[in-house]
Order: sequence, then structure tokens, then C-alpha cells
Amino acid sequence: MLSRTASNLYWLFRYTERADFVARILDATMRLATLPTSYSGERNEWESALAVAGNTEIFHQHYDAVNEDTVRDFLAFSPHNPSSIRSSFEYARTNARAVRTALTAEMWETINDAWLELKKSKGAEMDRDAFSDFLVFAKNVALHFDGSAYRTMLRSDAYYFTRLGAAIERADNTARILDVKYHVLLPETERVGGSLDYFQWTTILREVQAHTAYHWVYRESVRPWHVADLLILNRQMPRSLACCYESLVRHLDLIADIYGRRGRSQRLASTISSRLGAARIEEVFGHGLHEWVEEFIVENNRLGSEIAEQYLI
Repeated sequence: MLSRTASNLYWLFRYTERADFVARILDATMRLATLPTSYSGERNEWESALAVAGNTEIFHQHYDAVNEDTVRDFLAFSPHNPSSIRSSFEYARTNARAVRTALTAEMWETINDAWLELKKSKGAEMDRDAFSDFLVFAKNVALHFDGSAYRTMLRSDAYYFTRLGAAIERADNTARILDVKYHVLLPETERVGGSLDYFQWTTILREVQAHTAYHWVYRESVRPWHVADLLILNRQMPRSLACCYESLVRHLDLIADIYGRRGRSQRLASTISSRLGAARIEEVFGHGLHEWVEEFIVENNRLGSEIAEQYLI
């Protein structure tokens, strides 16, 4: 396979996964913003949404104030934001069109129809109900696109590169939402384990589709260390860091088998996966959740660079 084709497939799935993640962050933020001011503390939930998306600097180049209207517009519709939902779907469609013959009809129709529908949306003119419907639309597109790939693509190197893109992006997204939860979102005046802390962890579980899974695994009320354990170390949880790296190791090995050569990306993925397998949540909190997650994000970005250098350039 040409490196350009592999790159298009890899980034196609990174961008669809990113659109889904930003939609979930906006949905969670809208839920948290409905809390009374006296209950939610002094923190601005919309600032936390910017922080988790990692685009604060670009935002301030185009907007003067951080509030619901400006953050919604920036994260959902702004062409200036390369990670907005609109930009992500546009880039995804561009990559899909470049490798049209490598996709099944179901995959192309899902991403192309989504882009055409998105171009007709009213953007900043939406009220809250319309915007909530738009977020449901964005999440459903990502779900249908990923599902159509799983059900219709041949298990070849093309499919394996799509899995790499999805797993790298999903690991980064899960790590960022955990980091912002503890480092930014919880007000300094609010105690860990308090009522607001409980509400925020529960909201995050719902937004990453893990609320039911949490109760199946732990069978008790929501506790921060259990949520972190589920989203970091539990390999049964599809969005956990450990599960993402299990997928990365498996598909990098399958690619290596096809091409008859292993490289630095296989070795680094195996190292990180083994480290996750040996970790314990008590050690993570002992080290500091924020510090641990920051280190993981750096390593995850490094793996993305290794994959690009080995296969995509």
C-alpha cells in the first residue's frame, strides 16, 4: 500500500473519532453548565471544554470572551479551529475522497452524506435544543461510520491502518478528559468525593458511554478511583487506555506480518501496553493523576509520530 493511502485512511479515522469526542465534550459541558452557580462553584465549565480540546490559544485569537455561545461556535462550527466538529468532518471527507476506492459504499455514503448535511446546518443560530440535536447527529455519524467499517471492510492492511488511527485518537481523548476532570474542572473549594465531584464523574461516564459498564464492573456508587481504573487500566472497556493499546499492538503486529518487518512503532506500542498492564490505580493516584496522564499523552503523541515516520511518510 502507498504511504499516502495509508495516511489518508489513518487520518480519516482520527478525524471522525475527534468529531465524536468534541461532540461528547460539548454535551457534557452543557449538562454541567445547568447546575446552579452556588452549586457548581467559581469555575467556568466552558473554559474546561476549551482546555480538554487543547485549543485555548487559537480560541483567544478569534473571540474576546469565554462563554457558552463563543465556545459552542468555536468547538462545533469554526473553520479557524482545526479540531471543530465541522473541520473534523470536512477533513475526514477530504481524506475519504482521496481513497474512495479503498472504502466500501456504506462508509463513503455515511461520511459524504454527513458532510452535505453539515453544510446545511445553521451553526451559531441554533438554540439549545437544536444544538443538542446536532451533537446527537455528530455522535451518530461517527458511530455509523465506524460500524460500517467494522462490518464491511476486508481485514487487510487498509483496515488495520484505520484501527491505528481510531485507537491513537481515542487514547488521547480519554486521557484528556481525565486530565481536565481533576486538574481544571473541579473547583479548588470543592472537596474530592463531594456532591459536585460525584456529579462530574457520573457525567463523564455517561458521555464516554461507560456508566452502565461501570456498575457492571464495580457494583457500587461512583468513586473517582474506580472511574479512573475503568478508563485507564480495564482492558474490557473499549475507551480505556489499556484497551486502545491492546488494539494498537495487535494491529501494528498484523501490519508488520504483512510487510515482513517490525520497527520502532511496534516496540514502543508494546512497551506502553506492558506498562499499562503492570500499573495499579493506587500507583497512578500516588504519582498524581494529572502528572501521570500528562506523561501518557506525551508518549501517545510519540507513538503517533513513530507510526507516521514508519508508514505514513
